[in-house]
Amino acid sequence: MLDKIKQLRENPGAGVMDAKRALEEAKGDMAKAEELIAQRGLTKAANKADREVKSGRVYAYIHSTGRVGAMVEVACETDFVAKTDDFGTLCKEIAMQVASMDPADVEELLKQDYIRDGGKKIDDLIKALIAKTGENIKIIRFVRFGL
Repeated sequence: MLDKIKQLRENPGAGVMDAKRALEEAKGDMAKAEELIAQRGLTKAANKADREVKSGRVYAYIHSTGRVGAMVEVACETDFVAKTDDFGTLCKEIAMQVASMDPADVEELLKQDYIRDGGKKIDDLIKALIAKTGENIKIIRFVRFGL
């Protein structure tokens, strides 16, 4: 049971007690437990949507060819979360998405299929990190440059 709890904590980023409860409800079925955690994470994200974001990062990405790049401003509630590796990774993935898919605006970007996993939307990535950190996270703006 402890190995399964550890695995659940690493994969979707759930807390120990959340992972334990999900495993108990799913009667040990890992796939079902992950699904339960994801559903609860989405609920957590919706509950935090109105909270003010006062910190964050500006992240710049330049593709290896040097012919396309993007800059994104992603905000969160505290500097503590803005400095985490998970937040930095999210910013990088969003900037790569912008450079690759050239969305017209933030709303379109959120609805796009994630370039690394077509089964997820960009909005799903943000909600997963909201569930993990407990903070509201928003894409404020972005710009794409290309030759």
